[in-house]
Amino acid sequence: MGNSFGHLFRITTFGESHGGGVGVVIDGCPPQLEISTEEIQFELDRRRPGQSKITTPRKEEDKCEILSGVFEGKTLGTPIAILVRNKDARSQDYDEMAQKYRPSHADATYDAKYGIRNWQGGGRSSARETIGRVAAGAIAKKILRQVAGVEIIGYVKRIKDLEGTVDSNTVTLEEVESNIVRCPDAECAERMIELIEQIGRSGDSIGGVVECVARNVPKGLGDPVFDKLEADIAKGVMSLPASKGFEIGSGFAGTLLTGIEHNDEYYIDENGEVRTVTNRSGGIQGGISNGENIILRVAFKPTATIRKEQKTVNREGEETLLAAKGRHDPCVLPRAVPMVEAMVALVLCDHLLRDYGQCKVL
Repeated sequence: MGNSFGHLFRITTFGESHGGGVGVVIDGCPPQLEISTEEIQFELDRRRPGQSKITTPRKEEDKCEILSGVFEGKTLGTPIAILVRNKDARSQDYDEMAQKYRPSHADATYDAKYGIRNWQGGGRSSARETIGRVAAGAIAKKILRQVAGVEIIGYVKRIKDLEGTVDSNTVTLEEVESNIVRCPDAECAERMIELIEQIGRSGDSIGGVVECVARNVPKGLGDPVFDKLEADIAKGVMSLPASKGFEIGSGFAGTLLTGIEHNDEYYIDENGEVRTVTNRSGGIQGGISNGENIILRVAFKPTATIRKEQKTVNREGEETLLAAKGRHDPCVLPRAVPMVEAMVALVLCDHLLRDYGQCKVL
């Protein structure tokens, strides 16, 4: 239960942090889509650990293997299985955590629900589970780009109280990837990196905000009431590890405006299309895309596993202390960028296929 996501384009992820490997099964991918391991690997390399001095030092190449669903470089229309094997697990780092619960982690709640858990690296609650999402997201991005010209770009907007200035309408992937923190504001990025290094040396962690824009999204994606497009996007990104908040368009800042200040007035562009003068709605109105850029933000908490000593309890209900071992990100934000992009792509791809199935002829 809870391991699958999507309707027509549906994924099921599997595996634990320190098990044999992690991966995904993708169902509903249309046939004859050209896809290669290199395209998937590009996205996985953006997510993998050990990629810079401000991420976890765990050394994993995260090389993907396509086990099924692709033949001679094209999808078959059958389930696609992708596997990434774990190579650098150090389970002994977690021996103490077999009995002691890490504060604000999933240890205690998994025990409460199942009565058993894989305590090595967090098991299923580890961010390594997102490998499957990012791999599937690479395929979803390819479909969106090929069918509708959709472009999805995420970036780090804020680390703690350091916020970059970024134009979501023009930001490029090259600008995002130009530094290790993935903030297109170069000056702010330098200060972010310094702060993350400082926090990491102290054994603590910090959080922040990832912003994501989807451009060239067709009008009409999304369904009324319970399957509103922003509701599905919210579920997707809020299912990511460490995510604690979501907003779209004006978000919470919109509560400070009046209706006349917040409404997006309409006009007819040079192609005779209905457009909005502003985009405080964030590209979605009534749960359905309106053709403007979809702009959203996801808040991520500080990494729960830290080296500083904290009060906790063990499985026997005794109070104790814990200073966690292991290799962990002092800030999850740089590696969360491709994760957010993947979840947005999965939702948009699913709704694109649903829209074709319900309203359009291929």
